[in-house]
Amino acid sequence: MTYYIRQFAFGLILALAALAPPSQAASRDQIEAFLTTTGFDVALESIAQASASAPQMLGVDPDGFGSDWARLTEEVFDTALMHETAVSILEQTLSDETLTHAVSFYASELGQRLVVAENAAHMDDDDDAKQLAGQEIISNLIKDGSSRVESLKRMNRAVDASGTSLRALQEIQVRFLLAASASGIIDLQLSADKLREMMRHNEADMRRALQLSALAGAAYTYQDFSDEDVDAYVVALEQPLMQEVYELLNAIQYEIMAMRFEVLATRMAELRPAQDI
Repeated sequence: MTYYIRQFAFGLILALAALAPPSQAASRDQIEAFLTTTGFDVALESIAQASASAPQMLGVDPDGFGSDWARLTEEVFDTALMHETAVSILEQTLSDETLTHAVSFYASELGQRLVVAENAAHMDDDDDAKQLAGQEIISNLIKDGSSRVESLKRMNRAVDASGTSLRALQEIQVRFLLAASASGIIDLQLSADKLREMMRHNEADMRRALQLSALAGAAYTYQDFSDEDVDAYVVALEQPLMQEVYELLNAIQYEIMAMRFEVLATRMAELRPAQDI
């Protein structure tokens, strides 16, 4: 089934590909080095953690799946498969100029320290603890009148300059529910249009919640960096070529999430009989 988020992601990927003629495209070896140097390889692996939200979206108790749930998610969110998908897309879309720009920053002393911190945050699956710690950091920064809060906000805007994250995540959720309904896991009483309408109605609140979550996450991740380091990172992220990098990486990440959640919805029929929501 072809879903909107897949059309959106591939549409963006194809548009970006037009900016990178084959003669300027990065080689596979360069892309593998790019993934490791920037830490995007670890970010891809962390996509599997999103599967924890699947039972909640369906209104079912994850404990009811038992050990089969861990087995299923490990199979569906196969890290080697997700990695290969990302490399294949990047081979067609990532220009040598853009790759070189990103690698030159992330290979620097500051860049490598940032990657270590980001990788650790990605692989720490205790999101509640990270959020609480980040919120406390933000609260203390505000009390101190620190300018760091605004720097962190700029950072988050820079990595999602086109503002597509919320809409992409909404579409992943909608399409997951539709796929689950088509697979007989749930009896969905709402149409796709009604689901999207509900989400649009709550979009302002959802956007605010996403922004607050991202802010707390950034505060936690970069807590050991100086204000000067954070500001230098913000400036780097706001550069046009770096914006191209993140626009492409975001599109790839959402495309992979959409595909894996589609497969998950189909495979969940193996674990549990249909339920109404």
